[in-house]
Amino acid sequence: MGYQTDNRRNLMLFAGRSHPDLAAEVADQLGVRTVPTSAHDFSNGEIFVRFQESVRGCDAFVLQAHSAPVNTWLMEQLIMVDALKRASAKRITVVAPFYPYARQDKKHRGREPISARLVADLFKTAGADRLMSVDLHTAQIQGFFDGPVDHLFALPLLADYIESKVNTAEVTVVAPDSGRVRVAERWTDRLNCPLAIIHKRRDKDVPNQVKMFEVVGQVAGRTCVIVDDMIDTAGTITKAAEALKANGAGTIIAAATHGVLSGPAMDRLKNSFISEVVLTNTLPLPADARIDKITELSIAPLLAAAIREVFEDGSVTSLFGGDA
Repeated sequence: MGYQTDNRRNLMLFAGRSHPDLAAEVADQLGVRTVPTSAHDFSNGEIFVRFQESVRGCDAFVLQAHSAPVNTWLMEQLIMVDALKRASAKRITVVAPFYPYARQDKKHRGREPISARLVADLFKTAGADRLMSVDLHTAQIQGFFDGPVDHLFALPLLADYIESKVNTAEVTVVAPDSGRVRVAERWTDRLNCPLAIIHKRRDKDVPNQVKMFEVVGQVAGRTCVIVDDMIDTAGTITKAAEALKANGAGTIIAAATHGVLSGPAMDRLKNSFISEVVLTNTLPLPADARIDKITELSIAPLLAAAIREVFEDGSVTSLFGGDA
């Protein structure tokens, strides 16, 4: 059951199968329930979805976490959007806390795709009117979707936690590579602390292989907070921690919005110099990731607040202290 405004529009929350815990939290924050949905896979892997109550004229929010297998959950969300369009939903907002294929946002060399743009086109073609995501890998992805994009930020949530745990006068925020400097600068503005940068030199002959990490900035004896938008295989962040420790860093904490944690990530984190890894629940934690070193913060209140602002034609920007 959704709630209504005076013009009788219904807010209805639809959830894919990838992250039921997050969907339940968002629904609870909104004071609604997720719409009963029948979804199953055919023997050949094709997905079937049917909503079990009328959606005509509703303001639909379709939540899906794009964890592994990413392609399955992306296809399921597209099918859900298509079903809503064909059932006469008034407006459809795709809620993708972790935007799939975000790292493929430009061509590095010839004959490569721009898959992040393709995903945006797929959402639009399926029938989405609006897109909502958290900490896009690059801000330019907002321009890929032909419609409003609500770009949410987990920094306040993560920074509040860091402030509650450490003395910020002793903190240095660390960008694990040059691409994360702008993100790290937002952290330094928030915590009023210095910035350090890890300069990576990659091996041109071996794809995805880093040869050397150099630390630029004051880290000796300080609490270092490495910040990033995601942790995937954890190679970059654990090597960065080694470089920091070699330069005399004290406690090392990692903070990231999206815990992809694929492949060797958990082994690397367990055996690293990082004392705590702070993540949000934009993606479900793998079973082997539920260890003392990992702290998971809920993004559900932020998603619910943004959904409420969109539904009530309010200002999503105001959630971050910006202009209405």
